[in-house]
Amino acid sequence: MLKLGPIADDRPVKVTIEIPAQVYRDLSAYAEAHANATGQASIGPAKLIVPMLSHFMESDRGFARLRRT
Repeated sequence: MLKLGPIADDRPVKVTIEIPAQVYRDLSAYAEAHANATGQASIGPAKLIVPMLSHFMESDRGFARLRRT
């Protein structure tokens, strides 16, 4: 028996969403603020969505409880 278990399918999944214009403007401003704070070039608003969602879900205690059950 191998110790290595199944390998998760980690291929990216393309998702298309519509967001309100104000949210897009806020994401754009956040991308610029992030670039200024880190000294890096702006990655743009679209590339912020995944890390922001991941961070949100990781820090949500209620979601963590649900995943454990």
